Amino acid sequence: MSPMSTSCADQFNSLGIAKSPEQTRVVVAMSGGVDSSVVAADLARKGYDVIGITLQLYDQGAAIGKKGACCAGADIRDARRIAEQLTFPHYVLNYENVFRNDVIAEFVDSYLEGVTPIPCVRCNERVKFRDLLKTAYDLEADCMATGHYIRRVSGKHGPELHRANDLVRDQSYFLFTTTREQLNFLRFPLGDLPSKDDTRKLAQILGLSVANKPDSQDICFVPNGDYTSVIKKLRPEASGPGDIVHADGRILGQHNGIMHYTIGQRRGLDIGGLAKPLYVIGLDAATRTVTVGPKEMLETNHITVKQINWLGDTAFKSRREWTVFVKVRSTSPPVAAIVRPILDNKAEVELIQPECGIAPGQACVFYEAEGTRVFGGGWIVSCR
Repeated sequence: MSPMSTSCADQFNSLGIAKSPEQTRVVVAMSGGVDSSVVAADLARKGYDVIGITLQLYDQGAAIGKKGACCAGADIRDARRIAEQLTFPHYVLNYENVFRNDVIAEFVDSYLEGVTPIPCVRCNERVKFRDLLKTAYDLEADCMATGHYIRRVSGKHGPELHRANDLVRDQSYFLFTTTREQLNFLRFPLGDLPSKDDTRKLAQILGLSVANKPDSQDICFVPNGDYTSVIKKLRPEASGPGDIVHADGRILGQHNGIMHYTIGQRRGLDIGGLAKPLYVIGLDAATRTVTVGPKEMLETNHITVKQINWLGDTAFKSRREWTVFVKVRSTSPPVAAIVRPILDNKAEVELIQPECGIAPGQACVFYEAEGTRVFGGGWIVSCR
């Protein structure tokens, strides 16, 4: 994908492994989309010993023909066609039970607890970079490659995680749980490309039928973005009514399920007639209370973060504080912050400028203050 340094060419192949491409076995995680298809096809074209693996993650009958998702029935067929075209082995592994227990169940329970989940992070952490990685080891692969837009860079203390060159496509927020051990084995060939347009151009050069395939938009197991239907199906008892309460204590109305609301939400509150717009500022699952207030009450300067995955060169608690940039939602740019360790995997994060709409259950990802390195991150448990 990216030019190989001539100083390394005599010792290492383009994946940084001291073997010829023909002797290097690469397992490629193939979703059936253009990104992973380009990775698999380009590596096969370069002579690598490629094995493509596609995960069937949810009900095959419901998945067939579904648009705008990944790992669906049509996508599995697309991945198989690419493998047949390039003549490398391709396997479909049924991970429905694992995905349902480790990703979907937590997604549903999180909404019922009044927090906002990120299932794509859990899928990468618990399925792709845990179970699929183990399969790659069992196949005696030298590495596993994916179509994620993120970079793996060799540093003085081992491989480092860096943002993709295309910051619009950068997926580091969804990959902050990647561990050092996993980084040793993973490769991300698309991270060095300038843009997604270059990926599609490469797909056309390689003659791939998915060159113009639309990107995935929805959470794969949530039809048309309607996550409440998934919750009702799996937890039919969850749709319980409750009060919509103003921050000053006034009851403004009722709702038909806390799962319909997220922190920062403005639309769909059904409490019209008020002079000033109100936003969801709190969710209490125990009392089924949705608390609303003016926008300024959404501002947050301090965040408590747990289950931290730290990718710095020195121990997380080796300093009293770290000056970094952080992302508190996938669509926002990194902002200046100070991270103060409490435990090896817990910290208080102080935002230099307040942010609005930060929600428990979301991720807080740490970045180099000046540069592109990703230092890991953790899960937001509270904010004030």
